Amino acid sequence: MSFRLKPKEEKFFEFMDNHAELCVEAADVMVDSVNGKTSQITALSLIEELGNKADKIVEATESKLHKTFIAPLDREDIHVLTEIQNEIMNSIGDFLHKFYKYEPGEPSEGIILMVKNVRDCVKQVNKAINEVPNMKKNYLKIEARTNKIKQLEALGDELYRDEMVKLFCNTTDAIQILKWKEIMTELEKMLDTCVVLADSLKRVVLKYA
Repeated sequence: MSFRLKPKEEKFFEFMDNHAELCVEAADVMVDSVNGKTSQITALSLIEELGNKADKIVEATESKLHKTFIAPLDREDIHVLTEIQNEIMNSIGDFLHKFYKYEPGEPSEGIILMVKNVRDCVKQVNKAINEVPNMKKNYLKIEARTNKIKQLEALGDELYRDEMVKLFCNTTDAIQILKWKEIMTELEKMLDTCVVLADSLKRVVLKYA
């Protein structure tokens, strides 16, 4: 008696793509909030909505992992990539809450550049994730995206150092220094998480491509 194995479940790629798109939307909200194009209250409402959608994707992914016979990647790889993606989303939410509740005042040009740099990095993550379903064919594109993520992270480090120097040299209020330091640290955290995701993607590509 013969039988057919069930085909690999490709839904996981759709989950990752959808989550990556939500992260880009969240990064856009963050930039618009810092630029003053979107009110902080509106930004918090939008980010909560996006975060809830992302959480549902994570829940759906974990549920499907338990039910799927053959996954397109190792279950552990899918779990890790999904969790790191969600860390990016959560960090954007944390940043916006601090930016709103700390009431630090008008952001400097350096802060605005840092936020835009983070958004650029999140967009590269999105583009890299989009290539995962066809990684055997597009592994060079994934490598290019992951390298770009690391370049943007290096730029973010430079912007962070410069802005910290300006903050301590030009600000005498210790509370204001603490506020902006916390806010900038959150931006650094997002970049670091993007790099962790890039490294995880490179390991996945080495395994399967």
